[in-house]
Amino acid sequence: MSGTSRRPTLKDIAAETGLSMAAVSYALRGLQGTPETQARVHKAAERLGYQADPVARALASGRSGSIGVLCASLEDLWQQRLAAALGRELLAPDRNAWIIDSAGDADRQLELAQHLVDHRADAIVVIPIDPGAKGWARIAQQAAVIAIGDALPAAKAKSEVLFDNESGVSTALRRLAEAGHRSVAVLSPSRRFEVERPAEEIAQRIAFGLKLKIRIVPCPHDLAGATDVARTILTARPRPTGILALADSMAFGVYAACAELGIRLPDDLSLLGYDDQPMSQLLTPPLSTFHWPLDELVADVVARVTSAVDTNRRVRRTTVEPTLIERGSVAAPPSRA
Repeated sequence: MSGTSRRPTLKDIAAETGLSMAAVSYALRGLQGTPETQARVHKAAERLGYQADPVARALASGRSGSIGVLCASLEDLWQQRLAAALGRELLAPDRNAWIIDSAGDADRQLELAQHLVDHRADAIVVIPIDPGAKGWARIAQQAAVIAIGDALPAAKAKSEVLFDNESGVSTALRRLAEAGHRSVAVLSPSRRFEVERPAEEIAQRIAFGLKLKIRIVPCPHDLAGATDVARTILTARPRPTGILALADSMAFGVYAACAELGIRLPDDLSLLGYDDQPMSQLLTPPLSTFHWPLDELVADVVARVTSAVDTNRRVRRTTVEPTLIERGSVAAPPSRA
């Protein structure tokens, strides 16, 4: 092949190895053939300088082998862990994952979803920022969509793996109420939209029943931004005696602000996180938070991706339930200590 600029093809590898083109194709993708045959084919492909054309493969098979994982914000440490785990589990000889950060921008997330559709992604796994956006209906008509966290009421997603925020938020607020707290701030990742069972709507409803004075406060995930928000809350008068952070990354900002202001946890302020980051147990005091079964969730999502791509069937939704992990950041408010 050294005397020509023509791109090597499967036919050239077949001639080099004495195999059929079909056998070569399967061997390159690790789908059929003995390990020795696959190794022989790969060596011949490398020697000839063969590179698979992903566009041609997608046109021929109807599949690109690419799965889009569209995160809401990778500033969120829990989403980082989820994306990394999905990237590992979706990696296969004929499949890979594109991990994409929407940076907390709902409109941008829809644009990125359309970009994935235009590049023939076989499926889109999304942690939606605005689940109720009508644009998801258009996306779901063009690609298999698997939603994580919140449902997509405007779209017919292939699958939905929902978080049981009803259980998580109500358990958190009841824990604070039982400890004697009456004024609670809830740090939220965004100004949420009207969707099925949003955590903020649940918080307001549960707080009313518990006679809690509650304030929903938008908060970013990054440490500097979360610290600024916490500082503002804690220097206001009257300040809350309890805080529920709907992400541990936000709770880290509360720890930082408390250190600056000389506020002691949990003596002066009680704090609950929401997604059990590994470093949360290393804080002083360790953060009480909620464990969500990440391994089981990832396995469920991967199975749904495979089903959506291979069978094109719609799979019923499932709900992931959290477990409260008590570690020491919650106590009675100062007046009742």
